[in-house]
Amino acid sequence: MKILGIETSCDETAAAVVEDGAKILSNVVVSQIDIFAEYGGVIPEVAARSHLEAMMPVVNKALSDAGCTWEDIDAIAVTHAPGLLGSLLIGTLTARTLAILHDKPLYAVHHLKSHVYANWLSGEKPAFPLLALVISGGHTQILYMPAHNQFEIIGTTRDDAVGECFDKVAKILGLPYPGGPSIAKAASEGDAEKCKLPHPKIEGLDFSFSGLKTAVLRAVQKELGLPISHPSYDLKNHLSEKQVADFAASFQKTAVEILCEKLALALEQHPDVQSVVIAGGVSANKALREALPEAYFPAPALSGDNGAMVAAAAYYEIISGVEPTDPYSLNIYPRISIEK
Repeated sequence: MKILGIETSCDETAAAVVEDGAKILSNVVVSQIDIFAEYGGVIPEVAARSHLEAMMPVVNKALSDAGCTWEDIDAIAVTHAPGLLGSLLIGTLTARTLAILHDKPLYAVHHLKSHVYANWLSGEKPAFPLLALVISGGHTQILYMPAHNQFEIIGTTRDDAVGECFDKVAKILGLPYPGGPSIAKAASEGDAEKCKLPHPKIEGLDFSFSGLKTAVLRAVQKELGLPISHPSYDLKNHLSEKQVADFAASFQKTAVEILCEKLALALEQHPDVQSVVIAGGVSANKALREALPEAYFPAPALSGDNGAMVAAAAYYEIISGVEPTDPYSLNIYPRISIEK
């Protein structure tokens, strides 16, 4: 079964052809990072317009790279939630139109579900029941999965997502957007023990990263002998490269420790778990991968948004008995739980 997956939830225009939920025949991603680097974040209207320009060239290249015609495609899958409204709209309208034109069944896929299923696209497959730690710029959740296409949220963030915290700390330190890669690069030259940062006192399996971001800000201000009223955007003008590296390393170490602590607690509470999978953009972080050697991680190229993970998720929906979506009535949801 060959599925065309389309992903446009944020700032990547992506399409891929995947066979039987595991074999990637093509995977095309056009990123908008270069556009938004100077702004330090995504501008939704600009993202939507960029998707509009790139969408069909990306789909056509995915088919060409896979050596497929429309006759070879068995189904179309598209991200319909959650994400930026305008970005989701471009992807879903494209998928709906193609499904109607080429008479293909259409599957609407939740974005976080896709990230989880990126772990089925390479190597050994995780065993059920499992825990999935979903970590990205917009989400930080622990999911319990007793079987394919069954999700229970057992832990979530109460404020910032961990990826968002990486972006904000990077901005404090004067590092470029996106924050994940730039923090990791700077941290490789720093002393992770230089700055002791607090762990949030949140009971249970929920997360909180807002306080960690503020703790970094206050530590930098203290290091520089500046008042807390000093604007955060100006701190980079006072920091040396060594100070930036040390703060980046200390922050990264603390963020990884927080994630690992909550995951360890979740495993204690769910002794039946056979596998742990890590999903989302932050899963590319090398320090986290080293801290969790027994967990399943997607290939680094599949950690970020891509069409292959959408196609894989749709495949497991299909074999789980999920019916296709009516292309004439498919809706988008900027915010919706994976449990829905």
